[in-house]
Amino acid sequence: MKQAMLWLLMLLSAPAMAQNAAIMDPPRDAAHPPRPVAFVFPSPDGNGAMNALLWLAGGPGPHPALLLFHGFPGNEQNLDLAQAARRAGWHVLTLHYRGSWGSTGDFSFTHAAQDAHTALAWLRNPANAAKFGIDSHRIAVAGHSMGGFMASDAAADDPAVIGLFLIDAWYIGKYGAKTATAAGLAEWSKAHVDDIPPLAGATVDGLAKEVRENAARFDLKARVLAYGPRPLAIYGAASALGSDNLDILNAAVQAGNIHASGGLWDTDHSFSDRRIALASNLVDWLARLP
Repeated sequence: MKQAMLWLLMLLSAPAMAQNAAIMDPPRDAAHPPRPVAFVFPSPDGNGAMNALLWLAGGPGPHPALLLFHGFPGNEQNLDLAQAARRAGWHVLTLHYRGSWGSTGDFSFTHAAQDAHTALAWLRNPANAAKFGIDSHRIAVAGHSMGGFMASDAAADDPAVIGLFLIDAWYIGKYGAKTATAAGLAEWSKAHVDDIPPLAGATVDGLAKEVRENAARFDLKARVLAYGPRPLAIYGAASALGSDNLDILNAAVQAGNIHASGGLWDTDHSFSDRRIALASNLVDWLARLP
C-alpha cells in the first residue's frame, strides 16, 4: 500500500509546465539558443575514449544537467528523452561507452562502469561547468537497461547527485551468475549474440565470464540501496525486466527511501508504445528535484 500511494501521488500531481516540455517546444531565446556540442573525452587510464554529445538547453544559464546512459549495446539511445529534458531546461550529456559504436578502446561492463564515473566527473569539472553553463550542484543521472546499472553505480558513489531515474534497469550480476550452468550460458548467448557487432574487443562468452566472476560487483539492487534515500524513480516493463525493477523499487521503499517512485508498465523493454508517457514522467520528476 505504501508503494502504491507513492506511485499514485506522482501521477496525480504532475506540474503542467513540466508535462508540456515532453510535447511542446519552448519559446526560442535568440541570445541563448539550444545547441548540441559533440566532443570526445578520454578514459583516465588511457585505454580508449568516449564519443559524447552535450545537448545544451536554451536560455541563460547555468542549467542543471542530466547524465543519460544508454543500454547494451545501445540500439535504443532514448534521445527523445534527452530532447524532452532539454526542453525542460536541462543540459543533457549522452555518450557511447568505450568500445561501442565507434568509441575507441575495448568494451566491457567494467569499462562501462568506469566510463559512467568519468562522465559524471566531467560534468562536475569546474572548467567544463563554466564553459557550458552547467549548474554542477544540480546533476541527476538516468539510464535504460544496462545504463540503469551504470547510472546507479555512478550515483551511489557520488553523494552530490540529486536524483536517479531508471528505465527497466538490467540486473546484470543476477543474470551473469546464471551463466555458471551450461543451460544458463546458452540462454545468455542466445539473448546477446546479436548485441556484439557494435562492440569492439568483446565476445558473448567473455562478457558472460566477466559478470559471472564479478556478480557482486554488478549487483543492481545493492547499488540502488547504496544510493540511499535521495530522489529515485524506477519504471519497469512488464514484458521484460519489470519484476526485477519492481522488487528493487520495493526494497528501496522498505529501506526508508520516502522519495522513491515509479511502477510497472505494460510495455516492452524499449517502452515502444509509452514514449510520450515516459518523457512526461521524466520531465515531471526532474521538475521536483531539489
